[in-house]
Amino acid sequence: MPTAETTGVATPSGAATYDSIAQAVHWLLAALAVVAVALGWAIAGAPRRTGWRWHCPPPPLPPVLPRFEIALAGLTHFVLYLFLILMPLAGYLNAAAAGHAVYFFGVVSIPPLLPETDRLSQVAIVIHLVAQYPLYLFIALHIAGALLHVAIRRDGIVERMVPIRRAG
Repeated sequence: MPTAETTGVATPSGAATYDSIAQAVHWLLAALAVVAVALGWAIAGAPRRTGWRWHCPPPPLPPVLPRFEIALAGLTHFVLYLFLILMPLAGYLNAAAAGHAVYFFGVVSIPPLLPETDRLSQVAIVIHLVAQYPLYLFIALHIAGALLHVAIRRDGIVERMVPIRRAG
């Protein structure tokens, strides 16, 4: 488990921080999620870290947090990862099952790797379109939790994921 001693960095509250790669990937995913949502509204299909989370687990949460908050944080992160895998997969299945290639940011073309199947295409697009709303909800929960810890509690939880911190 990373600690302030192993990462060389601690928050003003003394809590261990995420390593710099986890921080960079988190903020890159946040930016990509914003771009993906914007593109999703602007075009028919838009593309998107899970392996790193299992390879380098996050630092432990402070034991002063209530159990329900720890559980809610775990659930929120799990659902975000699930949907960030499900959404592009369903988008690809929709396009591929309809016989269309998918263009990843207009640079790389991914050909349809399965036979045309109208039913699969229809199910995939329903999943892709309906799943956006719980995804928005869990993104809002994630942001609300961050704001609670930054603006109200000021307990250093969010600073574990922020690469630039104030000198304490």
